[in-house]
Amino acid sequence: MLRRGRGGRVADPAAQDAVTPRRRGRPTGGGGDGREAILAAARSQFAARGFAATSLRSVATEAGVNVSLIGHYFGGKAGLLVATLELPVDPVERIASVVAGGADGLGDRLVRTFLQTWDPHRDTFSALFRTNLGTGPDAESPAMAAARDIVVGALSEVLEGPEVELRATLVASTMIGLATVRYVARLPGVTDAPIESVVELVGPTVQALVDPRRG
Repeated sequence: MLRRGRGGRVADPAAQDAVTPRRRGRPTGGGGDGREAILAAARSQFAARGFAATSLRSVATEAGVNVSLIGHYFGGKAGLLVATLELPVDPVERIASVVAGGADGLGDRLVRTFLQTWDPHRDTFSALFRTNLGTGPDAESPAMAAARDIVVGALSEVLEGPEVELRATLVASTMIGLATVRYVARLPGVTDAPIESVVELVGPTVQALVDPRRG
Protein backbone atom coordinates (compact mmCIF):
# COMPACT_ATOMS: atom_id res chain seq x y z
CA MET A 1 0.00 0.00 0.00
CA LEU A 2 1.28 3.46 -0.84
CA ARG A 3 0.55 6.71 0.88
CA ARG A 4 0.76 10.27 -0.28
CA GLY A 5 3.35 12.48 1.35
CA ARG A 6 6.37 11.56 3.42
CA GLY A 7 6.72 8.69 5.83
CA GLY A 8 8.53 5.47 6.65
CA ARG A 9 11.91 6.84 7.70
CA VAL A 10 15.07 5.01 6.70
CA ALA A 11 17.44 4.40 9.59
CA ASP A 12 20.60 4.32 7.46
CA PRO A 13 21.84 7.92 6.84
CA ALA A 14 23.29 6.83 3.50
CA ALA A 15 19.85 5.68 2.38
CA GLN A 16 18.34 8.99 3.45
CA ASP A 17 20.79 10.71 1.11
CA ALA A 18 19.86 8.43 -1.76
CA VAL A 19 16.84 10.04 -3.37
CA THR A 20 16.30 13.68 -2.49
CA PRO A 21 14.13 15.84 -4.76
CA ARG A 22 16.20 18.40 -6.61
CA ARG A 23 15.65 21.89 -5.26
CA ARG A 24 14.37 24.70 -7.40
CA GLY A 25 16.64 27.66 -7.91
CA ARG A 26 20.37 27.65 -7.50
CA PRO A 27 21.99 27.79 -4.06
CA THR A 28 24.77 30.26 -3.55
CA GLY A 29 28.40 29.33 -3.07
CA GLY A 30 28.95 27.15 -6.12
CA GLY A 31 30.33 29.32 -8.88
CA GLY A 32 30.56 28.29 -12.50
CA ASP A 33 32.87 25.37 -11.75
CA GLY A 34 30.90 24.10 -8.73
CA ARG A 35 29.44 21.07 -10.47
CA GLU A 36 32.79 19.86 -11.80
CA ALA A 37 34.45 20.48 -8.43
CA ILE A 38 31.78 18.36 -6.75
CA LEU A 39 32.25 15.53 -9.25
CA ALA A 40 36.03 15.59 -8.83
CA ALA A 41 35.76 15.50 -5.04
CA ALA A 42 33.16 12.73 -5.15
CA ARG A 43 35.26 10.53 -7.44
CA SER A 44 38.23 10.99 -5.12
CA GLN A 45 36.30 10.20 -1.95
CA PHE A 46 34.32 7.28 -3.36
CA ALA A 47 37.62 5.74 -4.46
CA ALA A 48 39.38 6.38 -1.14
CA ARG A 49 36.55 5.68 1.32
CA GLY A 50 33.89 3.73 -0.52
CA PHE A 51 30.30 4.75 -1.12
CA ALA A 52 28.89 4.14 2.37
CA ALA A 53 31.63 6.03 4.24
CA THR A 54 31.53 9.10 2.00
CA SER A 55 29.27 11.91 3.21
CA LEU A 56 27.80 14.73 1.18
CA ARG A 57 29.23 17.22 3.65
CA SER A 58 32.78 15.92 3.22
CA VAL A 59 32.41 16.07 -0.57
CA ALA A 60 31.13 19.64 -0.34
CA THR A 61 34.01 20.62 1.93
CA GLU A 62 36.62 19.23 -0.44
CA ALA A 63 34.89 20.86 -3.41
CA GLY A 64 34.66 24.20 -1.59
CA VAL A 65 30.90 24.54 -2.07
CA ASN A 66 27.77 24.64 0.05
CA VAL A 67 26.38 21.14 0.62
CA SER A 68 23.00 22.30 -0.72
CA LEU A 69 24.60 22.66 -4.16
CA ILE A 70 25.00 18.88 -4.31
CA GLY A 71 21.27 18.47 -3.80
CA HIS A 72 20.63 21.09 -6.47
CA TYR A 73 22.73 19.33 -9.09
CA PHE A 74 22.44 15.65 -8.16
CA GLY A 75 19.55 15.16 -5.71
CA GLY A 76 21.54 13.08 -3.21
CA LYS A 77 24.47 10.70 -2.77
CA ALA A 78 23.17 7.99 -5.08
CA GLY A 79 22.50 10.57 -7.77
CA LEU A 80 26.01 11.92 -7.26
CA LEU A 81 27.49 8.45 -7.73
CA VAL A 82 25.44 7.99 -10.89
CA ALA A 83 26.88 11.24 -12.25
CA THR A 84 30.47 10.25 -11.45
CA LEU A 85 30.00 6.95 -13.27
CA GLU A 86 28.47 8.62 -16.34
CA LEU A 87 25.79 5.94 -16.72
CA PRO A 88 23.77 5.69 -19.93
CA VAL A 89 20.53 6.11 -17.93
CA ASP A 90 19.46 7.94 -14.77
CA PRO A 91 18.19 5.27 -12.33
CA VAL A 92 17.05 7.89 -9.82
CA GLU A 93 14.61 9.39 -12.30
CA ARG A 94 13.48 5.98 -13.55
CA ILE A 95 12.61 4.61 -10.11
CA ALA A 96 10.89 7.86 -9.10
CA SER A 97 8.67 7.78 -12.19
CA VAL A 98 7.73 4.13 -11.60
CA VAL A 99 6.86 4.66 -7.93
CA ALA A 100 4.81 7.74 -8.78
CA GLY A 101 2.38 5.51 -10.68
CA GLY A 102 0.85 4.18 -7.46
CA ALA A 103 0.54 0.80 -5.77
CA ASP A 104 -1.54 -1.04 -8.36
CA GLY A 105 0.78 -3.10 -10.53
CA LEU A 106 3.89 -1.52 -9.01
CA GLY A 107 5.67 -4.87 -8.69
CA ASP A 108 5.32 -5.60 -12.40
CA ARG A 109 6.27 -2.03 -13.33
CA LEU A 110 9.42 -2.10 -11.21
CA VAL A 111 10.64 -5.36 -12.72
CA ARG A 112 9.68 -4.44 -16.29
CA THR A 113 11.23 -0.97 -16.15
CA PHE A 114 14.38 -2.32 -14.54
CA LEU A 115 14.88 -4.91 -17.28
CA GLN A 116 13.92 -2.59 -20.12
CA THR A 117 16.40 -0.05 -18.79
CA TRP A 118 19.39 -2.33 -18.26
CA ASP A 119 19.02 -5.14 -20.80
CA PRO A 120 20.53 -2.93 -23.53
CA HIS A 121 23.44 -2.08 -21.19
CA ARG A 122 24.31 -5.50 -19.76
CA ASP A 123 28.06 -5.09 -20.06
CA THR A 124 27.99 -1.68 -18.39
CA PHE A 125 25.89 -3.00 -15.52
CA SER A 126 28.13 -6.03 -15.05
CA ALA A 127 31.27 -3.90 -15.03
CA LEU A 128 29.78 -1.55 -12.43
CA PHE A 129 28.81 -4.34 -10.08
CA ARG A 130 32.20 -6.01 -10.43
CA THR A 131 33.97 -2.74 -9.61
CA ASN A 132 34.72 -2.17 -5.94
CA LEU A 133 35.75 1.36 -5.08
CA GLY A 134 35.74 0.66 -1.36
CA THR A 135 38.56 -0.48 0.89
CA GLY A 136 39.05 -3.72 2.80
CA PRO A 137 37.83 -7.26 2.11
CA ASP A 138 34.23 -6.49 3.10
CA ALA A 139 33.89 -3.30 1.07
CA GLU A 140 30.66 -3.15 -0.91
CA SER A 141 30.41 -2.40 -4.60
CA PRO A 142 29.40 1.27 -4.79
CA ALA A 143 27.02 0.51 -7.64
CA MET A 144 25.29 -2.13 -5.53
CA ALA A 145 25.08 0.23 -2.56
CA ALA A 146 23.67 2.98 -4.77
CA ALA A 147 21.12 0.64 -6.34
CA ARG A 148 19.94 -0.44 -2.91
CA ASP A 149 19.75 3.12 -1.62
CA ILE A 150 17.87 4.39 -4.68
CA VAL A 151 15.16 1.74 -4.36
CA VAL A 152 14.93 1.91 -0.56
CA GLY A 153 14.92 5.70 -0.55
CA ALA A 154 12.16 5.97 -3.16
CA LEU A 155 9.92 3.27 -1.69
CA SER A 156 10.35 4.36 1.92
CA GLU A 157 8.88 7.74 1.03
CA VAL A 158 5.58 6.24 -0.11
CA LEU A 159 5.08 2.81 1.47
CA GLU A 160 2.81 2.49 4.46
CA GLY A 161 1.93 -0.33 6.79
CA PRO A 162 4.24 -2.45 8.94
CA GLU A 163 8.02 -2.75 8.57
CA VAL A 164 8.38 -0.19 5.79
CA GLU A 165 12.18 -0.15 5.81
CA LEU A 166 12.43 -3.93 5.82
CA ARG A 167 9.98 -4.32 2.95
CA ALA A 168 11.71 -1.64 0.88
CA THR A 169 15.08 -3.28 1.51
CA LEU A 170 13.72 -6.68 0.47
CA VAL A 171 12.43 -5.17 -2.78
CA ALA A 172 15.90 -3.74 -3.41
CA SER A 173 17.48 -7.11 -2.59
CA THR A 174 15.15 -8.85 -5.03
CA MET A 175 16.05 -6.45 -7.83
CA ILE A 176 19.78 -6.66 -7.09
CA GLY A 177 19.59 -10.46 -7.01
CA LEU A 178 17.81 -10.51 -10.36
CA ALA A 179 20.42 -8.18 -11.83
CA THR A 180 23.25 -10.32 -10.49
CA VAL A 181 22.05 -13.55 -12.08
CA ARG A 182 20.92 -11.90 -15.35
CA TYR A 183 23.80 -9.50 -16.02
CA VAL A 184 26.77 -10.54 -13.87
CA ALA A 185 26.62 -14.33 -13.37
CA ARG A 186 24.53 -14.66 -16.56
CA LEU A 187 22.95 -17.92 -15.52
CA PRO A 188 21.49 -19.86 -18.45
CA GLY A 189 17.73 -19.62 -18.59
CA VAL A 190 17.71 -16.34 -16.68
CA THR A 191 20.06 -14.17 -18.69
CA ASP A 192 18.16 -14.84 -21.92
CA ALA A 193 14.62 -15.11 -20.52
CA PRO A 194 12.08 -12.80 -22.19
CA ILE A 195 11.34 -9.71 -20.13
CA GLU A 196 7.64 -10.46 -19.80
CA SER A 197 8.37 -13.98 -18.57
CA VAL A 198 10.55 -12.56 -15.80
CA VAL A 199 7.92 -9.93 -14.97
CA GLU A 200 5.25 -12.62 -14.68
CA LEU A 201 7.34 -14.65 -12.23
CA VAL A 202 9.10 -11.95 -10.18
CA GLY A 203 6.53 -9.15 -10.28
CA PRO A 204 4.09 -10.80 -7.82
CA THR A 205 6.90 -11.27 -5.28
CA VAL A 206 7.77 -7.59 -5.45
CA GLN A 207 4.08 -6.64 -5.33
CA ALA A 208 3.57 -8.66 -2.14
CA LEU A 209 6.34 -6.64 -0.48
CA VAL A 210 5.09 -3.30 -1.78
CA ASP A 211 1.46 -3.87 -0.84
CA PRO A 212 1.16 -6.90 1.47
CA ARG A 213 -2.62 -6.57 1.82
CA ARG A 214 -3.14 -7.12 -1.90
CA GLY A 215 0.13 -8.80 -2.94
